[in-house]
Amino acid sequence: MMYIMIAQITGIVVHKTPGAFIVDTNGVGYKIHTPRDILQKTKLKEKITLLTHLAVREDSMDLYGFGDKAGLELFEKLITVSGIGPKSALAILNLAPVSKLIQAISTGDASYLTKVSGIGKKSAAKIILELKDSVGEGSGEISGDSLRGEKDSLEALISLGYGAAEAREALQKIKNKNANTGETIKEALQILSR
Repeated sequence: MMYIMIAQITGIVVHKTPGAFIVDTNGVGYKIHTPRDILQKTKLKEKITLLTHLAVREDSMDLYGFGDKAGLELFEKLITVSGIGPKSALAILNLAPVSKLIQAISTGDASYLTKVSGIGKKSAAKIILELKDSVGEGSGEISGDSLRGEKDSLEALISLGYGAAEAREALQKIKNKNANTGETIKEALQILSR
C-alpha cells in the first residue's frame, strides 16, 4: 500500500528558478518542480496552493506541484509508463494544456508527443498504448480539428525560423483559442515580435 506523504502545499513563493520555485510554508522552504505555465503566472511573494507528488528515488526526493487535479492526475499516469520518469512527464506537461495532451493521447496522436525532447516514437507509442483508455473519459472538450490546427500553426512558425519552444510558448499565450490556423499564426507572430 502506498501512502502519500505530502499531498498539498500552501505557502509564499520566495524564489524562482527556470524549472521550480521555493515555497515557504511556516518557515520551511519546499523546492517544487512545476509546469512552465504555473511558473510564468506566479509572482514572487505570492501565496500559492499546489497539489503535489513526492517522487522518491534511491538518491533523491523531489516534489512536483500542480495547480489542479487534472494536471496532477495526468502526471501520475505518465510516470506509470515504463521509461517515463518525473522529469519527462513534466516536459510533456510543458508541451500543451492538459486537455490537449489528453486529447492527443486518447486520439492516438503520437507525433504531438514526440515534440518533447527525449520522447521518441517508441516512447510516444508506449504512452498512447498504456494510457489511451484511462485518459479518454470526459476529455471530449477539444476536437481533433483543434489539435491539428495547433500542430499546423506550430509547424508553420518553425518553418519561419522560430524555435519549437518559443513557438509553442507563443501559441500558449494566444487569447482567441477558437481562431482558425491563419489567425492563430498571425497572433503568434505578433507575440513573437514583441
